[in-house]
Amino acid sequence: MASLNVGNLGGFLREQRRSAQLSLRQLADAAGVSNPYLSQIERGLRKPSAEILQQLAKALRISAETLYVQAGILDERDREETEVRSVILADPSINERQKQVLLQIYESFRKENGLQTASDDASDTPDAGADVAAPSN
Repeated sequence: MASLNVGNLGGFLREQRRSAQLSLRQLADAAGVSNPYLSQIERGLRKPSAEILQQLAKALRISAETLYVQAGILDERDREETEVRSVILADPSINERQKQVLLQIYESFRKENGLQTASDDASDTPDAGADVAAPSN
């Protein structure tokens, strides 16, 4: 797990709060935290728990994963995967079996592309084909 990036998180929270046109007091009330505590988070002096981040995200109407990424709790790739899974699972137009099949296909593509990426990186190096002998006639 990555270290908590409190300074960037505080600035991000402040920007989100201002974008939502909320005062510090309004956001604190909506999230169920005290004014001084929220102020300390925004100034990078306090490290909020995942639960507090979730409350703040709900009050700001943004995803908790976004705040987790900003805080360094969650990797960006993990967040993207979580969002894809959430969208698939929330889709009312497909049944549970179809959702599970879609998730399995998605995961297989991720694994396949992960392996391809590693081999593609190897072929991008200048000496990648140096050990391959030319065909003899």
